[in-house]
Order: sequence, then structure tokens, then C-alpha cells
Amino acid sequence: MNQPFPQSYSEEVLYDLESERRVISSMLHSEEACVEAYHVLTAADFYSPRHATIFELTCSLFERDIRPTYVELLKEGHTLGILTNPRDIEEIKFVAEHYIDDENIRYWIKRVKDKSKLRKFDAFLRRSIQILAEGQELEADDILMSAEEELTTLTALDEDDSIDTPADVATLGYQEVERRFLQFKEIRERYKGVLPLYGLPTGFEDLNHITLGYKPGDLIILGAQTGHGKTAFALHTARAVAVDHNYTVLYLNTEMSREQIALRWGSILSGIEHDRIRSGDINENELSLVLQGYSRLRESGFYSYPCPNLTPEKTISIARKFKAQKNIDMMIVDYIGRMDKLDPRLQEWQMLEQIVKTLKMLAQNLKIVVMCLVQLNPDGSLQGAKRMKNESDLMLKLAPISRDELEENEELKKYLNPNYYLHIEKNRDGRSGVRIPINFDLQRQVMKNAERISL
Repeated sequence: MNQPFPQSYSEEVLYDLESERRVISSMLHSEEACVEAYHVLTAADFYSPRHATIFELTCSLFERDIRPTYVELLKEGHTLGILTNPRDIEEIKFVAEHYIDDENIRYWIKRVKDKSKLRKFDAFLRRSIQILAEGQELEADDILMSAEEELTTLTALDEDDSIDTPADVATLGYQEVERRFLQFKEIRERYKGVLPLYGLPTGFEDLNHITLGYKPGDLIILGAQTGHGKTAFALHTARAVAVDHNYTVLYLNTEMSREQIALRWGSILSGIEHDRIRSGDINENELSLVLQGYSRLRESGFYSYPCPNLTPEKTISIARKFKAQKNIDMMIVDYIGRMDKLDPRLQEWQMLEQIVKTLKMLAQNLKIVVMCLVQLNPDGSLQGAKRMKNESDLMLKLAPISRDELEENEELKKYLNPNYYLHIEKNRDGRSGVRIPINFDLQRQVMKNAERISL
């Protein structure tokens, strides 16, 4: 005989309509609130179906880079034929007028999320009581194991997390190996053995060969001394990824103005010396080449965000926004040494370590490639390098080749005009300790693998 679930608490424990209104209201007034709520909440977290619908509409506007406002929300609802009756419109207006300062948004989001978890726990208890009340002939251990797994999901794991069984890992591994085997076989037959990329192109053939591309979730650290090509490397990477292969890149620049970045692109894409472009000392044919280059840039997936006052928190917010609105594949931070130091008690290496940890988590959570540029000391070392190296998936160093080494190193004599090394100091998925000779044309802001001399 079925027994009713003992109602020893009020249903109001399971929802908080005021917090739901405050979250949505803040989203209608603050982009920061939109970013936070978009990446933490889902429509299912709202108890009120009307609030859930308003939240979904607000997120839809935000994804399309339309500022969610009361008016835009009404227009969107009218277009979709929802939220059109007077009670719905009255609710939207009421919610919109409950503006709160977005500094409190995390508090209200947490309250909505907590109530959502309690409702799931309530549903779990009801299902458990129902199983016992129906007298199903199940083994006690099976019931308890199932309950333990569900409780673990509620208390310890995020909703999107899952535990892979041995069979899951083995199946995934087989599928990946088989896919790559067939892909390589096809490429070998069709393209004479050129290795496939399993991530984004690096911009260097030898680096592609060793890494098979930059993969989603990867943190790449590129170190160089002042004036030795950090920004040139960043824009070279952006060209390979966004211009040549049409992926989407977000470039966070802490040093240069918008005009300086734009002028650098003129040189990179036209092959004309940067100093001449800056001064305007070019002829009409060269001007045509520059304009052709900018036409390619216009059609690319490159987004630039000059931000001299960058902080780790602002980096997270910007990345989340662009992932939602532009579905970025890669973010480049140029460079982390100029990020604002929020805690004056931290030494520089401690601050850099925290920033790198934040960027690694960001890469994994958003499933994007994150490249951060760091400045090397005059001796080529990096303060706190060991800790930063541990967080990275790929650690690269860019350094000029000395005149003495060019004259004495027999291996370098096999290359045409190498003047820089790209040193792979760490590679989580492959070989490290490799130095790739490259040619860096400083005036044209162009990098490429040094060509081998034909014998």
C-alpha cells in the first residue's frame, strides 16, 4: 500500500522567487550579471516556469550580442509568440524594475542554484520512498549503491561532470585510435603523408608535426625577453588560426593601442616593412597590397580587445562573454606580466602563478585554447617557472640565435638564414627539449620555419 511522503517541511523551502527575480533583473541591467548567470544557471534551475522562459530569452539575446533590456525582451517574446498575455508582460515589467547592483549577482545566483539542488534532493527522497512503498524486489545493495551515486552527483559533482568507467575509457580510446588511423591513412594516400592536425594550426610546420596542433583545453605559455617577438608571435599565431584557417581568436592586448595593432596587421598581411607602413612611405601598388591584406582580415575570425587594466577576474568575464557570443576557439593574452596586481602582499611570481592557474581552468571549462605570453629575465629564465610549467600543456620559448652559434653550430648551417629558436621546453602530449630554427623578419613582422638548404 502506497504511503504518502511525509510533508514535515514547507514547500517554500524549495524555491526563492525573490532571488530568481533579482537574478533576471540584474541580467537586464548589467552585462557582468549576464556573463555570470549565463555560465552558472540553466532554465531548469528556476522554479517559476515564467522566470525560466524569461531567463532563456535573456540568454538568447545575450548570445547574439543584443543587450537584454525590457524592450528587447518584449520584442523577442512577441517574435516567438510567447510571454504575450497581460500577466506575462506585467511580470516582465515587475522583474525589470527590481534592479540590483551587479556586485551582488553571485550571491543571488548561488541562492537560485541552492534551491534548485534542494528540489533535486526532494525529488530523490520522493523516488526513494516510492521504491520502498511499492515493495519492489530489489537487492538492498543495489538500492543503496544507486542512492549513493545520485547523492554524490548532487553533493560533490557539477551537473556536467561524469565518471568514466573502465569500459568508457577503453571504448573512447579505441574510437580515437581508429579514427586517427583511418584519417592518417587517407591523408598519407591522398596528400603524401602530411600529418593531420587534431587541434588548431600553430603557424609552424615543425611545431604542427610535433604537437599535432593546439587542442581545446590546452594552456600554451610563450616566453621571450623584451623586444624579442612576443607580440609578433601572438599575431603570427592569430594569422594562422583566424585568417588562414578561419577559426575564431580573441586577442587580449595589454600594451598596444588599437591603431598600433591595426598597423601591425597591415605589415603582416602585405609583407611590406612595418616602418614604411607606419610612416606612409609606400607607393600605390604597395597600398593596394595593404588593402588586400585588410580585406582578408575583415573576413577572418580575429577579435581584438585592447585592455590595459586587465585583471584575472576581468579575463574570465571577457572570455565567457566571447565564448557565448562568438564561440571563440582560442584566446591569446598579451601579456600576463601587465595584469593588475590585486593583492599587494603577493610577490610577482606568486601573482603569475595564480594567473596561470586561472587561465588553465578557463581553457578546460570553456574548451578553448588559451595562449599566454610571459616575459623572460635577461638570462632567459622565468621567475616561478617551475610552477607555471606544471600548469601548462605546452611551454615555448622564443630567443634569438647568437652570431657565435650561427658560425659554430654545424646543424644550423643546414638552414637558410635562421635567426631565432623556438624552444619546446614542455609538451604534455609529445616530445620536448626540441629547438626549432625559425626565421623572424622583424621589419615585416613575419615568422616561419627556417628552410632547409637542398644538398
